Order: sequence, then structure tokens, then C-alpha cells
Amino acid sequence: MKTAEDFQAGQILLIDKPLHWTSFQAVNKLRWEIRHAFNIKKIKVGHAGTLDPLATGLLIICTGKMTKQINTFQGQDKEYTGTIVLGGTTPSYDLETEIDKTFPTEHITEDLIHEATKQFIGEIDQFPPVFSAIKKEGKRLYEFARAGEDVEISSRRIQILTFEITKIDGLNVAFRVVCSKGTYIRSLAHDFGKALNSGAHLSVLRRTKIGDFHVDDALSPETFIESLTTK
Repeated sequence: MKTAEDFQAGQILLIDKPLHWTSFQAVNKLRWEIRHAFNIKKIKVGHAGTLDPLATGLLIICTGKMTKQINTFQGQDKEYTGTIVLGGTTPSYDLETEIDKTFPTEHITEDLIHEATKQFIGEIDQFPPVFSAIKKEGKRLYEFARAGEDVEISSRRIQILTFEITKIDGLNVAFRVVCSKGTYIRSLAHDFGKALNSGAHLSVLRRTKIGDFHVDDALSPETFIESLTTK
């Protein structure tokens, strides 16, 4: 069992973030539980890369002196799996918002879907979703979006190392992506719809790897909290 000194000296915690939790909530929850379990007044806890509330999967959480390694972990390549739904777009590019436009899909074949992935391999310019936490003029982009205000978004240079279609079930396209820091899979889904001369949005997203860390080695928040008091 880990001690208070272990967490203060620095730990790397691999957490499988549940659906609907924010990364901020996960950090706050674990910080509170560690403090409560060991009667610690103050301890540094941070995460190495945000996951959207509608995404699940690997969240690296660092404690104590290991928080100095957060930037290193954030810069590592990441792997995601998920599902893109063809034929409709949403303002948030995922299921946070309702479908606002529908598009024809009759022309889309499995060959076309596989062929379209090739357009995204390598270094590409990507526009982040307006429903994102990126700051502009001191405000988060999602604050502008929720207020109905137009805002100009700059593109970012990112790299897609792998974009693999793993299953096609009607309009639901399952995928695996390996990408660089700063990549928005929601934007990739949106742009993928455009590449098919249709529309698309993300319905499922799971982060499976960050660098050499794998979600198979991660604990649920509940299991981690139980481990704090299990001897």
C-alpha cells in the first residue's frame, strides 16, 4: 500500500476516466481522496492531457514531484478508438450538441471510406472545434459558442500517424487513430465527413494509449480509491 510520503514524493497514476466526468473532476476527486486517506493538508495533483466529458479512457494523473513530468507526457503521441457517424453534423462535432444538418450518404461505399483516410495521414492543418477549452482573448472557445458569438479560430499543425477503419456498420464507422499532441478527434470526424462529400460527427471516443502507457493498465477511480485503504 502506498504511503503519504509516496504520493508527495511523486506518483504516476493511470486512471480510466469514466463517461461524463471532466478531467478536472477526476483530478479533484483523486486529490481529495488522497488528502483524506492520509490526512495531508496539501498535495500537488495534475493530469497530462485533457479528455472531453463524452470521452473515456486513459488519463495520466501525476502527484507531488512527478507533476514536473506532465509536459513530457502531454507531448507524447496518443492512440484513440471510437466511432464516427456519417450523414449528420453537430456544432460541437460530437454528441454534446444536437444534429444541425444532414447530408446524403447513398454515394458512400466501404472503398470510399477506406480511401478517404489517406487524406489525413501525415502533417495536416486542423481547425479545433469551437466547442473546446482553447483560450482566445481570455475566454474559452466554448464560452463564445454557448453564447452564440462568432469567433475566428486559427488552424493548428498536427500529425496523424495512423488512421485505420476497424469496422463499418451502416453509417457507423469504427476507427483507430494514432496522433500527435493537440489533435482533436472531433475535428477529424467532422473533416472526414467533408472528405466523403457528406457530413459526420463523433459518437464514441476512447483514449487507449499515451506514449508507452496503455489503458489496459489503468484503474477506475473507484478501484484506485479502494486501493488507498486496502492493506
